[in-house]
Amino acid sequence: MRTIKGPGIYLAQFATDESPFNTLPDIAGWVANKGFAGVQIPTWDTRLIDMKLAAESKTYCDELKGVVAEKGLELPELGSHITGQLVAVHPAHDRIMDSFAPAAVHNNPAARRAWAEEQMKFAARASRNLGIDRHVSFTGTLLWPYLYPYPQWPEGLVDDAFDELARRWLPILNDFDEQGVDLCFEIHPCEDVHDGLTFEMFLERVGNHPRCNILYDPSHFVLQALDYLAFIDHYHERIKMFHVKDAEFRPDGKTGAYGGFQPWSKRAGRFRSLGDGQVDFGTIFTKLSTYGFDGWATLEWECFIKNPEDGAAEGAKFIREHIIRVADRAFDDFVKSGANKAANRAMLGID
Repeated sequence: MRTIKGPGIYLAQFATDESPFNTLPDIAGWVANKGFAGVQIPTWDTRLIDMKLAAESKTYCDELKGVVAEKGLELPELGSHITGQLVAVHPAHDRIMDSFAPAAVHNNPAARRAWAEEQMKFAARASRNLGIDRHVSFTGTLLWPYLYPYPQWPEGLVDDAFDELARRWLPILNDFDEQGVDLCFEIHPCEDVHDGLTFEMFLERVGNHPRCNILYDPSHFVLQALDYLAFIDHYHERIKMFHVKDAEFRPDGKTGAYGGFQPWSKRAGRFRSLGDGQVDFGTIFTKLSTYGFDGWATLEWECFIKNPEDGAAEGAKFIREHIIRVADRAFDDFVKSGANKAANRAMLGID
């Protein structure tokens, strides 16, 4: 068993152009004052990190770690969700996905993908330079427009999509392997890898690659009505990262899992601040600790109603209170008998 590290916080939802959220030193100070111990930096946010420089310069990476260390924090993780999303984009999403990429590659899907793949290579090298051994991203999607099809899928469509998805990601996985870094995919709606079965389909096609792993976020499973506790039992060996995010699913006579094209406040499935939703975090922390999860518990704050300042402060406290400092000995060691093979055989009536 292992004691989970934390609390950490993903900065993506908090970084803005306003102080103290627009520079790494300032936001790190804000984070420390809220009670966090570490930060997960979004790789696309140039206010916080220069990925090309981080990939090329260990000195720059040491400076980044120094900036957060001055505030009493660690820098254990990077996240490239937006970049990874661009590795595989269905044409129906081209225009909206251009907003995730530099203007120089807009209206050019091939150039946009090449840019994203280069950024993922930067992420692998930057992680190594920072002394980080795991990284989170999205797989992107070629199939999402066909999730619930009518008419039915043409024969071979799903296989062709997953074959292509694996073909695109395998070189990136190999690059992460060369740098000694696990690439953890967040299992997430709108990605081709959005539940356990789709992860298995992807994993098989990348040859059960040892660097192909999972960021576990139960909130996305609540919204899918998937058993998020049993998921840990199935995939704990591949779970290397953990986003602590709450959610609720309250379907009614008018809407359910698909949301009815409504804003967050009117959907059946909604993300909530920690403790305000339905996720059983007590059992999650118990399971992950029991299975020996050795990563961070990192807040990804998303809530349709609560102020982010309150969500962050409450989140740090919530995670700290849920981390289980695992025992270094069994509670009943005081009545334990010593090892004696002869005595054991006698007790069993074995000659």
